[in-house]
Amino acid sequence: MASAGAPAHPYRVSGFTRARRDFRAWRRTRPFWAGLLVLLAAAPIIYFPYFNLSLGALSVAMSTTAGAGSLVIGLTLIVLGGLLWFQPIIRFFAGCVAVFLGVLSLPISNFGGFFVGTLLAATGGLLALAWGPVEGHPEGIADGAEGPSAAVGRAGGEGE
Repeated sequence: MASAGAPAHPYRVSGFTRARRDFRAWRRTRPFWAGLLVLLAAAPIIYFPYFNLSLGALSVAMSTTAGAGSLVIGLTLIVLGGLLWFQPIIRFFAGCVAVFLGVLSLPISNFGGFFVGTLLAATGGLLALAWGPVEGHPEGIADGAEGPSAAVGRAGGEGE
């Protein structure tokens, strides 16, 4: 009993929903959150050495002679964050370098962007080191529970 005026595809997927699903599929195939944290770590590391605050006639300048070092560290973190997103095969190298640069920014860039940049770079680098690509569904394993506890449950008794 189909209505004559009903559309052919009543639950048509909109463009936004399709884009969201495509982005989710893309995000799950790479260390997305690690790359995002490494990219965010670059902002305070680059910003604070060039920071100037004016309060009326009082001017507070945070700029140091290490501004060039902060810029190099921040730009390298931006490149590493992009590499984590678009070249996930080098996640181990990029994660190690991100942690190293986060710690290196402590003495060079105003305590690593007042510890914010250091914490973000170290967390993102460690997430990149911990991430691994998901293999497909392994052959020979039935759907449902896996591991030694599943064998006990199927046998119906205690372990051997």
